[in-house]
Amino acid sequence: MTAPVIGVLALQGDVREHAAALAAAGADVRPVRRREELDAVDGLVIPGGESTTISKLADIFELREPIDKRIAGGMPVYGSCAGMIMLAGEVLDGRPDQRGFAGIDMTVRRNAFGRQVDSFEAPVDVTGVDGGPFHAVFIRAPWVERVGAGVEVLGTVTEGPAAGRIVAVRQGNLLATSFHPELTGDRRLHAYFVNLVRGVR
Repeated sequence: MTAPVIGVLALQGDVREHAAALAAAGADVRPVRRREELDAVDGLVIPGGESTTISKLADIFELREPIDKRIAGGMPVYGSCAGMIMLAGEVLDGRPDQRGFAGIDMTVRRNAFGRQVDSFEAPVDVTGVDGGPFHAVFIRAPWVERVGAGVEVLGTVTEGPAAGRIVAVRQGNLLATSFHPELTGDRRLHAYFVNLVRGVR
């Protein structure tokens, strides 16, 4: 069985960490900065970083429309933190000129957990991923305030002042988390996404 080809949107953010996690999960990983690179992948990861910067660079590199079309065509996409914001249909507390790919019918609140100094870690169980809760790292993270009828809630915070907040969702071939699994060495979520891509291509 050939490895699925998965791109990491390499405009800004923790690109290398996602690439390493995907490779460890059995993917053929490629950086994506140009249209022809996007055309060559079976799935795409939008990494954590700064969502407003990723939004601007997507326009500068002329990737917005091609990514929109690939999402509409069923390409699997996983977004973490800023990537979740980029996949949201509605963003609260974002900049007026900020535009995402609007693939998931959800409302997210940008920087919902607070500033950098308010970053924290908490256990999160993710539906469909065995092995117990993730040690989830939240860094200036969003949370999900509303999901549409077609969106499956995969994970919520179970402890602390943010208990009950939605932090992992899936809609069809689109997956998003508020937290950063690529920073902890836990490859299970990347393996989940790699298997999702295998099932679609």
